[in-house]
Amino acid sequence: MRRFLTGLATVAVAAATLAAPAVPAGAVAASGLSFRPLHYNINGYNWGGYAAQGSGFTSVSATWTEANATCNSTNDLYAPWVGIDGYGSSTVEQTGVATDCSSGRAVHQAWYEMYPANPVYLSTGSYPVSAGDRITASVTYAGSSKYTLKLTDSSRGWTYTTTKSLSSQRASAEVIIESPTGAYPNFGTLNFTSATVNGNSLGTYGPVALDPSNGAYEARTSALGSGGTSFSETYLRE
Repeated sequence: MRRFLTGLATVAVAAATLAAPAVPAGAVAASGLSFRPLHYNINGYNWGGYAAQGSGFTSVSATWTEANATCNSTNDLYAPWVGIDGYGSSTVEQTGVATDCSSGRAVHQAWYEMYPANPVYLSTGSYPVSAGDRITASVTYAGSSKYTLKLTDSSRGWTYTTTKSLSSQRASAEVIIESPTGAYPNFGTLNFTSATVNGNSLGTYGPVALDPSNGAYEARTSALGSGGTSFSETYLRE
C-alpha cells in the first residue's frame, strides 16, 4: 500500500483506510485507495479546489481536460472530481477520473464513490480515458437519499450514469483535485470550466478555496474567473 499523508492527515487517513474494492474486468487493480472527506481540514491537505458550504445542495457539475501527467514516483495518485458532502461531513458522493502512477506510468481511470463505501473504478476497456480528453462530471440529488452520478468523456464519445443511495447531509458541494497518498504527479495546469452548483455558478456560494499541502504546498488554486464558473489548479511539487 502506498505511503499516506504526514502529520494529522496521516492519522485521519489511516483511521479511515478501507480494503481495496473489487475491480471490474479491464480495470487497473492498483487503484485501491478511497477518496475521503475533508473533515480534518486545516488548509487543504490532500484537497485543492473549491468547496461551497450551506445546506440542501442538489447538484454540482464541472468540465475539465484530462491533464498529461508525468509521474514522479509510484506513490503518485490524484483525481479531479465533483461531489456533494465531504467538507465537514462524513460522507461524499463523488465522481471523476483518477491518475495512478503505481505501475510506473500515468494510467487514467474513471471512478465514482459513495463514501464510506469503497470506490468503484470503471473498466478501462469500456470507458477509456487518456490525457487530453474532455471530461464532464456531475452529481445530482434525485430525492429519497438517492444520487445520480454522471461522467462523460466527449472526446471518446461515452457516458456513464449510475444512481446510488446514501443517507447524507447535503451540506457542501465541491469541485476538487485530491491525492489520497499526498503525492501528486506533475499535472502541469488543470483548468476547470462550467463549474455550477444547484444550477448556479460555483462563485454564487462564496466557496472556500483550498490549496493541497503535505508539509509544503503541492498545488495552487487560482481565483475564480469573472463568471464564477472557472478556475485552475497549478502543480508545484509531489
